[in-house]
Amino acid sequence: MSEESIHLTAFIVGFLVFSSLHIVIGEQVPKTFAIRNPEPVSLLIAYPLHWSFLVFYPLNWLLNAASKNVLKLFGVKEVSHHEVLTGAEIESIIDVSAEQGELDMSARDRVRGSLDLSELSIADVMIHRKNIKALDIDLPPREILAQAMSSPHTRMPLYKDEPDNIVGILHARDLLRAISEHGRDGFDVNDVKRNAWFTPMQTSAEDQLAEFLRRREHFALVVDEYGALMGLVTLEDILEEIVGDIKDEHDIAVVGVRQQPDGSVNVDGSVPIRDLNRAMNWDLPDEEAVTVAGLVIHEAQAIPDPGQRFAFHGYRFQVLRKQRNQLTALRVEREMEEGMEGG
Repeated sequence: MSEESIHLTAFIVGFLVFSSLHIVIGEQVPKTFAIRNPEPVSLLIAYPLHWSFLVFYPLNWLLNAASKNVLKLFGVKEVSHHEVLTGAEIESIIDVSAEQGELDMSARDRVRGSLDLSELSIADVMIHRKNIKALDIDLPPREILAQAMSSPHTRMPLYKDEPDNIVGILHARDLLRAISEHGRDGFDVNDVKRNAWFTPMQTSAEDQLAEFLRRREHFALVVDEYGALMGLVTLEDILEEIVGDIKDEHDIAVVGVRQQPDGSVNVDGSVPIRDLNRAMNWDLPDEEAVTVAGLVIHEAQAIPDPGQRFAFHGYRFQVLRKQRNQLTALRVEREMEEGMEGG
C-alpha cells in the first residue's frame, strides 16, 4: 500500500471516528442527559452561565446593537424575545414532549386545549338555540316546578310568548328557596328569576372564559349582531375544551348520538361536530361547519336527499332523513380510505 493510500485511509478513519465521538459524546449524550434530568443539570450549570453572562454582557450588547442597526437599514423589524416562540412552536414542543414520554398525553391535550381557546369562538362551543330547553314564564307554578325538577340542569332560560324571547334565568337554588317560603303554588317566578346575560356570538372562547371568571357567572345567552338568540354557552362548555368531558351523576349521554351494533353511529343533523368527536373519540373537522349536517352540506356543496352516501375525511356518511332543507338524521362510520361519492 502506498504512502498516499495510508494517509487517505488514516484521514477517513480519523474523520469518521472523531465525527462520531463529537456527535455522540458532544451532542446527543449531553442533550439526552439534560432532558432526562432537567433539574440537576439546570442547578449544575446555572451559576457558570450566570457569571459568563455578566462577563460577556458588554460584548453581547454590542453585537445585538450592531445587528439591530443593520436590520434597520433593510427595513426589518427586530423580533423581541417574548415573540420568539409562536403558538405553533409551543404546540410542537408539547407534542415532542408527549411523544418522548416526558409529558402525559392527557396533560398534553389540556395544555393544547388552553392554547386553542383563542382560536375558538362561542359559536364553536355553544348549544344551538334549537337544543335549548327553556320554560314558559306564564306556566302555573306547579308546572314550572315539575319541568325544572325533570331537567338535568340547575339553570334554565325563561321565555315569554315565544322561545326566542328570553326574559330571565331560573336557578334551581332560587326555586327551592321560594318553595320553602311560599309553597309549591304560592311562589311567583317573576320574583325568583335572575337577569339574563347576553354575549355576542363573535366573542372568542378565551375572552368569554375571562368574562365568566370576572363576573362570577356560569351561564350566558349568545346573540348575533342583530340581537337574535343563537344559543347559550356555559362555563362548563368552555372548560371541557381544555380538560375534556366533565361528567357528574346527572349527566346524560350526548343527545342525538346513537351507536349501532355494526360500529356506525346514527346522528341527528343538529348535533355539534365537537360533541360527536368527544363522544366517539373521532377527529371530524369543525373549521367549516358547526353541526354534522352542516359538514355534509359543506362537503357535498348541495343539500343531499335521503339515501345519498358520501365519504370524506376518513368517514362515511349516509343521509337518513331530511325535513325541507334540513338534514335531520345521518349515519356515520369510519373508513380506511378518503373519497367522496354521490348516491
